[in-house]
Amino acid sequence: MSPASLALGLLLLAGPASAATVLSVGDGDTLRVVEGSQRLTIRLACIDAPVAAQNPYGAAARQHLQRLAPVGAVVTLRPQTKDRYGRTVAEVLRNGQSVNLAMVRDGQAFAYRKYLQVCNGSAYLGAEASAQRQPRGVWAVPGGITRPWVFRRGGGPASTSSTGSAPLLAGRRYRCRDIGSYGRGQELLRQGHTYLDANEDGQACESLR
Repeated sequence: MSPASLALGLLLLAGPASAATVLSVGDGDTLRVVEGSQRLTIRLACIDAPVAAQNPYGAAARQHLQRLAPVGAVVTLRPQTKDRYGRTVAEVLRNGQSVNLAMVRDGQAFAYRKYLQVCNGSAYLGAEASAQRQPRGVWAVPGGITRPWVFRRGGGPASTSSTGSAPLLAGRRYRCRDIGSYGRGQELLRQGHTYLDANEDGQACESLR
């Protein structure tokens, strides 16, 4: 991806840029940062990374984001909006480069088509096409793995290629208050019970911590 394409991917982003320091990486598209005296959870705009239950791809995406934006790194935020979980949806830059776009280019996330209208969609789709041609990351599986938005909706297979509907997860549906422990919640999340991760930060039933 050329520097020009990376720059184009930022042109349509709203809100003033601000500096922040990375505190932790939740998953392949979620960071926790401190901006001044305020701690924020950042949802990377315009991308969707594999969830934790889509092993090994969820873990690989998180590790890659940790390399791109390691704990202690100073990043620039270009906020767009707040999502329904109260997270700040933003473009994240480090050393002048778009971390969001790099995740897609490196095959660790998909261009999130539902929200590409707030980005330069052609830059993200171009980055995805480049990763697919190589192939890199999620594209090591022909056609790519199950798209995260499909997997979350129905609990489909973790790594089978699919762009359509996924089958619903069979068996019991759990409630956090009935599980008993935070650790058990993470075990169920890895088994595909993604509805237990209500805010999609890679951790289930955080109220049990």
